[in-house]
Amino acid sequence: MSGVEKQTGRARGEEWWQTGIIEMSPGVIRLRGYEIQDLIGRVSFPAVIWLMLRGELPSEDEAALLGIALGAAVDHGPQAPSIAIARMAATCGVGINSAMASAINVLGDVHGGAGEQALSFYGDIAVALDGGMALNEAVSTRLDRFFGQEKGYVPGLGHRFHPVDPRAPRLLELVRDFAARGVVNGRFADIAEAVEADVARRKGKKIPLNIDGATAVIYGELGFPPPLTRGLFVLSRSVGILAHAWEQSQQSERNKGPLPREWLWAYSGPPARPLPGDEGADN
Repeated sequence: MSGVEKQTGRARGEEWWQTGIIEMSPGVIRLRGYEIQDLIGRVSFPAVIWLMLRGELPSEDEAALLGIALGAAVDHGPQAPSIAIARMAATCGVGINSAMASAINVLGDVHGGAGEQALSFYGDIAVALDGGMALNEAVSTRLDRFFGQEKGYVPGLGHRFHPVDPRAPRLLELVRDFAARGVVNGRFADIAEAVEADVARRKGKKIPLNIDGATAVIYGELGFPPPLTRGLFVLSRSVGILAHAWEQSQQSERNKGPLPREWLWAYSGPPARPLPGDEGADN
């Protein structure tokens, strides 16, 4: 093969996939232009996540705040579907990767997607603020539209298990601390708290911010778009999924289903009946 042919073939190969994330050749690995050996031991895991997603390294404080959000949502116990599924999969004898994949695959709109929904909701209010609307007016207008057209639960508020989600107040407190130091501006924290207050006024009772609403505040403050919020939650919850899958794999149970054997499901189908043509047969 001539030099021209080799060069043309290489160019075609390079055009098959194009990425600005990684450069890799024999002996060389660069992430967003940084040598991997320069990153190792000098850049934290949250900072590497930021670099991979955003293209530039964050400040130490930005990486710290991202790590705080990731650490807050790692686990919520086997009553959370994703954790329960990881443990059930492990009792079926599958490998740890299969148990984790089974769990991660249920992190959708209902279980796992509320953070993305909350940040989108806050973002609509932020756009109104950019247009000159006052905070309370922007929140009220968005909630009017939600209750008039969208229905359901306001994303980021309330919890079916906790009267007050213990993670949310601490996260908001930390956001305020970082805002006081100029790391973030606190805008999304203001929006979230204003939404919480307006919903309380409408409902006649406080429905507190939950982990999804609080982490959405952090991701919004740090400039992450809503779809990445769901991906970041998956990264976070994967830690708990891994821990539970590993713990369960070290135990002796086999084929452990969602309910104890003495607690059978409620059957709601037709009663026992004969096959057609057997109605008159002797029993």
